[in-house]
Amino acid sequence: MSKLVLDNKSYDSRLIVGTGKYKDLDETKLAIEATGAEMVTVAIRRMNIGQDKNKLNLLDFISPEKYTILPNTAGCYTAEDAIRTCNLAAEILGGKKLVKLEVLGDKKTLYPNLTETLKAAEILIKDDFKIMVYTTDDPLIAKELENIGCISVMPLAAPIGSGLGIQNKYNILSIVENANVPIIVDAGVGTASDATIVMEMGCDGVLMNTAIACADNPVLMASAMKKAVEAGYEAFHAGRIIKKKYASASSPTRGNLFDNK
Repeated sequence: MSKLVLDNKSYDSRLIVGTGKYKDLDETKLAIEATGAEMVTVAIRRMNIGQDKNKLNLLDFISPEKYTILPNTAGCYTAEDAIRTCNLAAEILGGKKLVKLEVLGDKKTLYPNLTETLKAAEILIKDDFKIMVYTTDDPLIAKELENIGCISVMPLAAPIGSGLGIQNKYNILSIVENANVPIIVDAGVGTASDATIVMEMGCDGVLMNTAIACADNPVLMASAMKKAVEAGYEAFHAGRIIKKKYASASSPTRGNLFDNK
């Protein structure tokens, strides 16, 4: 499997995982190890990575020496809040400016507010932030986010945490076919087959949290997701057979014992 390149760094794994919703930080650590992921995303507004000295620090369990820590702006509903959160993350992480930008529209759907997302992305990019951006599955918006300088576009497959799987394959395919930056599906994956389908469509990676953290056995599901992403990637690059309307015999139809021609 070829490497995924983000912000001039190469990754063997094409699975990016979140750090929320686990029962405790020990389970978080075990599940993330089982995924084989090399990048983990952290909600700065919800997880402690050093901003609160009186609470357990996630980075004591998920070492920045082993993983790329991808701070995200989950919980932000305005461009201003997202920008402020990104700057806080850069301060905590020693000036690193790789971030996952998400600006939400409402608490019920958790769909992106695209107007605020575009506004925040433009300002942050001018300030040298490297933006991996959460967006809808609108191909035109995805291309616009690429054009303004986002290093990865991350369309949802379904609403965050829904586990509904890929709801609009046509749009995701259109985004992939027209992209010049990595396309990483973010949100909606429910089980391993969803992750495989995403990769078989030609996506560059998958980001997930709920599907692993809320499974009955998160560590086992983490292992399944690792294999699913790898299988989907290999299947896409192997080139699937063409779908046919009628049967096609697996064995030769000539040269057998009963062939007198």
